[in-house]
Amino acid sequence: MTALLLLPFSGAWAADWLEDLFPGADEVGEPEGDPPVIPLFSNGEKVGYAFETVNFAPIGAYSGKPVNMRVGLDLNGKITGAQLLDHSEPIVLIGVPDSKLVEFLEQYEGLHVTDRVRVGGRDREGYIGVDSVSSATVTVVVMGDSIMRSARMVARERGIVEVDTAALREPATVREDIFEPATWQELIEMGALGHLHITLGDRDDAFVGTRGEGIDEAPEERRDETLIELFYAYVNVPTVGRNLLGDDAYERMMARLEEGEHLIAVMATDESNYSFKGDGWVRGGVFDRMQIVQGDETVQFHDRDLIRLYDVAIDGQPPLDEKELFIVRQEAMFDPAEPIELELLVRREVGPVDRMNARFFTTYQVPEHFLDIPEPPPSLEEDDTPLWLTVWEDRVFGITVLGLGLGLLTLILLFQDVLARRPRLLYWIRHGFLVYTVGFIGYYTLAQLSVVNVLTFMNSLFTDFQWSTFLMDPYMFILWSFVAVTVLLWGRGVFCGWLCPFGAMQELINEVARKLRVPQFELPFAVHERLWALKYIILLGLFAVSLHSLIEAERYAEIEPFKTAISMQFMREWAFVLYAVGLLVVGVFMRKAFCRYVCPLGAALAIPARIRLFDWLRRHQECGSPCQICANECEVQAIHPDGHINANECHYCLDCQVTYWNDRKCPPMIVGRKRREKAARQAEGRANKAFPDLKKPQEA
Repeated sequence: MTALLLLPFSGAWAADWLEDLFPGADEVGEPEGDPPVIPLFSNGEKVGYAFETVNFAPIGAYSGKPVNMRVGLDLNGKITGAQLLDHSEPIVLIGVPDSKLVEFLEQYEGLHVTDRVRVGGRDREGYIGVDSVSSATVTVVVMGDSIMRSARMVARERGIVEVDTAALREPATVREDIFEPATWQELIEMGALGHLHITLGDRDDAFVGTRGEGIDEAPEERRDETLIELFYAYVNVPTVGRNLLGDDAYERMMARLEEGEHLIAVMATDESNYSFKGDGWVRGGVFDRMQIVQGDETVQFHDRDLIRLYDVAIDGQPPLDEKELFIVRQEAMFDPAEPIELELLVRREVGPVDRMNARFFTTYQVPEHFLDIPEPPPSLEEDDTPLWLTVWEDRVFGITVLGLGLGLLTLILLFQDVLARRPRLLYWIRHGFLVYTVGFIGYYTLAQLSVVNVLTFMNSLFTDFQWSTFLMDPYMFILWSFVAVTVLLWGRGVFCGWLCPFGAMQELINEVARKLRVPQFELPFAVHERLWALKYIILLGLFAVSLHSLIEAERYAEIEPFKTAISMQFMREWAFVLYAVGLLVVGVFMRKAFCRYVCPLGAALAIPARIRLFDWLRRHQECGSPCQICANECEVQAIHPDGHINANECHYCLDCQVTYWNDRKCPPMIVGRKRREKAARQAEGRANKAFPDLKKPQEA
């Protein structure tokens, strides 16, 4: 990324962008610092700086990737210009011309780093509003936030503005020892519930003076009718959470949160005629009508942040229609002691494909007596700790448990022969590990690997590969590192048979089905062998699409049910849930059918596994000719009729190794056992003849 920054900043390239970015500047200096900031000069005197937002505030936008912009900043803390460099936004790429984004960026010229800016909102006390872009609200909100956050960081680092030490104190924590039984009205009176009420008249007035004025306006007699009435609350506080949800539900919700995460309840009365969720999250995983703002930070909720709220247990509540819980993730740096502002976007169609937006907002603050609020530090100390390292430090427990699990699996692989000779012990170890994979790796760490990770990694190798990007998720990084090693040592089967949460879920379900004597179906080997190719075709198709558009490839990668079944725990649109459940139902009658024939991730792992270093799955010369026991018993049909194991399809369950060592089942082992027994009898006979006096006395 640094190279990407430096190239256009040097030599003749500067003339292409400098005049528009920083009028009056005529010279570009050498980059300073890390991340790099470029000093700008006029007649030999420093007049400001230029920098790229992706180096300071890489905020994921609609696509999940940041929008990169070049920003100019003068020595007084004013933004002189902003230029769009790169983005991966599907909505923008499909229908919004770059000229619209250029017009949006022009609104930031002249703003000061201390200004509080709101995209799509009108000017109000303490805020400056900038116009949004129709059909790209999420994108431009992130763009605006990236500009202001990165500009503030540069201004603080360069001494342009003083750092507010109060803003550097540790976030407040909830006092778990305080609980007050309360009704709905009592929560309102103590200030524990935020409230926003918008009438049809309020909506119409918000569009006065715009192109949306006069469109679908309410008659005068209906102006006082409710468009939407919202209540929202910070659920982590026991007085709020226990009263709203009930003790059991509150405990479950708190146990679900990781350290540094928070829960916000948003509820709309049944008089509301407008949804606060909108439809953006259905299309791409983003709630594009509502966001939480705290100081300079904006929290945009994604589909993975949603927890369904089916019931509210408090006395005196009004009739509620739409009600949900949203997780504020650790990276948002949320502080419950600071005011919590909810902003709601109300849209109006002004053309066949065009619409305008009006923003409404309300603010509430958690009562202080529910919180422990630390004192701010006396002075500012430079902290060079990488952001990824702080994430790892916050997840020590999960990393430790994951490391122990992977360590155990390594021992299982190294001593597989010992375990294969003890089939009952291996059975319980294996199925216990599968439960661990589903419960901990899948639902606790959400570390379900996907072909999307492979495509993203491949794409990064040709673009802007940075280890820090992959280190930001410690669970995924550790698991991918382990899988990379085991693929080279043992093949793809270690992941597919032991570490894939969806694969483990299928196997456990099928195991129960077999215990219940549910009929099992297998395809003829000739057909089964041909169907192996299907997953490779799917992988090649996804890879081809990713060369053109990684965003499109990610959409088609939904052929994997992992996001629905694991990451979102089936809390998704019915079509996705039906697809995932359907695959699990097929797995009841055919063991891991999806893994065998469809999974593009399994295909991706099989390719590097061709150069695996070890082949520890033992075979006899008689395997396949004539013995077919292992081939018939292999539950994923990875053993060919000729007896050899197809490592590309093997899930490393070790069942064939159990049979290999079983001298009561495997014909070569049976022959060996009988030879040993015959030799022992013959040796005993010879000993009896040589030493007749040592014979055991016969019973009378």
